[in-house]
Amino acid sequence: MTEPILDAAPALDFDLKSLPKVSLHDHLDGGLRPATIIELAGEVGHSLPSTDPVALGEWFRESADSGSLVRYLETFDHTIAVMQTKEGLFRVAKEFVEDLAEDGVVYGEVRWAPEQHLQKGLSLDEVVEAVQTGLEAGVDAAEERGQQIQVGQLITAMRHADRGQEIAELAVRHRANGAVGFDIAGAEDGFLPSRFKEAFTYLAENNFPATVHAGEAAGLESIQSALVDGRALRLGHGVRIAEDISVEFEDNSDDDGEDTIGMVTIGSIAAWVRDRGIALEICPSSNLQTGAISGFGDGIESHPLDMLFQLGFNVTINTDNRLMSGVTLTDEFELLVETFDYDLDDLLELTLNAAEAAFLPLDEREALVEYINDAYANLG
Repeated sequence: MTEPILDAAPALDFDLKSLPKVSLHDHLDGGLRPATIIELAGEVGHSLPSTDPVALGEWFRESADSGSLVRYLETFDHTIAVMQTKEGLFRVAKEFVEDLAEDGVVYGEVRWAPEQHLQKGLSLDEVVEAVQTGLEAGVDAAEERGQQIQVGQLITAMRHADRGQEIAELAVRHRANGAVGFDIAGAEDGFLPSRFKEAFTYLAENNFPATVHAGEAAGLESIQSALVDGRALRLGHGVRIAEDISVEFEDNSDDDGEDTIGMVTIGSIAAWVRDRGIALEICPSSNLQTGAISGFGDGIESHPLDMLFQLGFNVTINTDNRLMSGVTLTDEFELLVETFDYDLDDLLELTLNAAEAAFLPLDEREALVEYINDAYANLG
């Protein structure tokens, strides 16, 4: 884990949007603009809960804010419905990148499941190519506005389906055309990564990296399977790794202060993840909405990310689904500042964690780290 270059963090008296950011966990079908959904739905004849952009955006946020991952995932029926043509995929991908760049993201990995976009007769290769063309157009559009951004695709297989090997081969086939990694997503509980063990072995044999959704809707068994069967280099969410950590608090009532952490015991799975620097792709707002942190408390202040961060876990901060959560990465940073009193040093460390965990060649990761460090140094 690279140490921040700042000796003392200046006051956060500027727009956090100006900070360079790295986004590792952001779903393509969860980042559409409401107005775009309405236009594309009209073209393909898909019915929506509302045809007003503001009202539709509110519907997505309210539906996602139910405390249920199953209900959360139902909102994707509408976004996926308008992403079944080359034109729809191109537009969504292009705008996705433009919105990231506008938020200060300089490197982003865009995860999505090609198998969900074949309803209009496109092939797996055609949908990947359409998305890649859109992503590249988004990069070009951002550059025209003076914004620097680099993006890659995380080709994802749906864990309840049986196309893992096929999608793994698709990812490897497109490694020279924008694909930087593999993932499995969808309903986690009851669908362990071990279902795709052969696909993960194929990826490893082809030296292709994987991040695995684990530790969101399911707990330590899912995380263990992601590490063993999935050979995960990163954990998608991974927040429930905190279930393998026990904390005893010291009573400070006589000092009129809050209780502080005393004895901390880290279990074997958590120790493996921490000691090897396996990145946790934590999505604070989404974790609260889906109930992923319900075992730790009711509010965002109960999110174990701060404990994990303080204990030395490789924590990265992400949005998951910007449409459903109604957030940007800037918003998530602001949430951390407000909730945990994070300063610039903390935000820099979290950003460097993400940069170093990116599925990029070493020289490109080093260049990204240098760019971020220079940007923060210039703030001083």
